[in-house]
Amino acid sequence: MMDKQEKMRYISKHRGLDELVGKIRLWPSRNGVLHGIKNMECRGNTLIITTHCGETFTVWNSRSSRSARWIRNHWMKCPCKKCAIPEWKLEKYSKTKFV
Repeated sequence: MMDKQEKMRYISKHRGLDELVGKIRLWPSRNGVLHGIKNMECRGNTLIITTHCGETFTVWNSRSSRSARWIRNHWMKCPCKKCAIPEWKLEKYSKTKFV
């Protein structure tokens, strides 16, 4: 029997970026740094994302966007030091499968 820490998490990969980011609460920047999301607001076809380190992004809500692909494929270099993402959250994200 698997204990609580080994449990796999499954999320549909056919969701929009707003549902994907809303569930994971992490954001991959273009240089590969993973940020923690403090606030996310949907405005029509765009999302306004504010991270814990104070950065604000305006992005298109698309399933095939760069950020959606990076989240689904777990492409990142390192977590943001200013956002201070807890280790349990990074572990949970690494055990998430997108089906």
